[in-house]
Parts: sequence; C-alpha cells; structure tokens
Amino acid sequence: MTDLRTPPTFDTDVFHERVREYADERPFERLRVLDAGCGRSAPLDLHPAECHVTGVDVDLAEVQAGVRARRDLDAWHLGDLRTVPMPPRVYDIVHASYLIERIPHAELVLDRFVAALRPGGLMLVRFRDRDSAFGRLDRIAPRWLRSILWQRGVPPRPVYERVASLAGMRAYCLMRGLVVVEEHTSAGRVTRSGTVVRMLCRAVAVLSRNRATSAYSEAAMVIRKPENRYARII
Repeated sequence: MTDLRTPPTFDTDVFHERVREYADERPFERLRVLDAGCGRSAPLDLHPAECHVTGVDVDLAEVQAGVRARRDLDAWHLGDLRTVPMPPRVYDIVHASYLIERIPHAELVLDRFVAALRPGGLMLVRFRDRDSAFGRLDRIAPRWLRSILWQRGVPPRPVYERVASLAGMRAYCLMRGLVVVEEHTSAGRVTRSGTVVRMLCRAVAVLSRNRATSAYSEAAMVIRKPENRYARII
C-alpha cells in the first residue's frame, strides 16, 4: 500500500508525487497508465517512472487535434467512453483531469476506469466542482457571461452531473468501496479569470447562502482501489 510521505499541495501537483511514490515501491515494473480526457488536458508528469501511457477521450474534432499534438502517448483510442477499449485490471494509474464534469453518464465511465485499475492502483481525478460558485455560473450562464468566466477560448458547456463535485465523488467512492486517500481544492480558475469573475462568484455565494461556495472552483482527489479481495470493488 502506498505510503503518502510527501506533504501535498494542489498547486505543486500532488499527482506527480503520488505517481513517484507508487513507482518507488515497484522499481522493476513498467507502470501502465490510462490518461482519460487526454485530448484536452495537460500530460501527467510521470518522471522518473518508466511508464506505458494509453490515452482515451471522446471522438470530437478539437479533441483529435489535442491528442495528435501529444508526444507522450504510446497508444490512444477515441470514441464513446462507455465503449472504448479498457481491459480490466490492467492499469496501475488512471488519470482523469477536467473530464468528469464535461461528459454524460459520468458514473458509468468512472465504473469503467475502476474496473480497468489493478487492485491497489490509483485513480487521480481533477475536476471543476459543480457545487462551487464558478461551477454554478458555468452551468447556467449565457454564452456572453461564460466568455467573461473563461476569458479566451470558451469551451462547450459542460454536463456537470452530480458526481462532478466533492460531495458527489465522496458518495461514489463510498458506494464502490474505494478509498479516498487525499482531496484538495483550489480557486485557480477564478484567480486566473480576474476581478470581475471573483466578484461574480462572491455574489453567487451570498445569494445561495454559501451553498455554492466561492472558496474554491476545482478539486483534486487521489483514490485507491483496495487490494483486499473481500472489499467491495468493481
């Protein structure tokens, strides 16, 4: 079981630290990594671990361009994430960065990720939280307001199913018998968007009586699939 020795912070990329620690315990193995959402996210920092990286994402024109620009992928598959190839119990690491909030049937897709993980493997998930003030604005705002939120390159409107939140992911992990090892929050998206967006998020928080928080806009979670064969795992 991975010993989480390095003090984590969201901004210094806790995921890299966890991959390095996982690899340190398996010095003679080449780790198999599934990078989900590989067409729109930055590569996971895997150095110095020896890894075979497979990318998966939805089959859209802009995603295809992002995948072809990646030089770290050993293989990739595009299509419906409910059906693209993901063999069971193969991967040591599943990395899903800013994917869960933008796809439908997110729990079914997460189930496939968990099934593809080896027992003891790690799922590293980063997402914009639908329960944050930014997430609420991003869900309901008209296009002109979303252009203010995103500044440049307004992405398609995300789906933001219930699991795309800290509370939703905790509930999902509890029901699947998964272990939430760490969770971190950040207001990075709001900070990068400027003063107007910070004011809008604070206004939403006040109007919602803080049910939509302005304290953070995104979350990162390190989740482990148990090794115990008696645990409730997929």
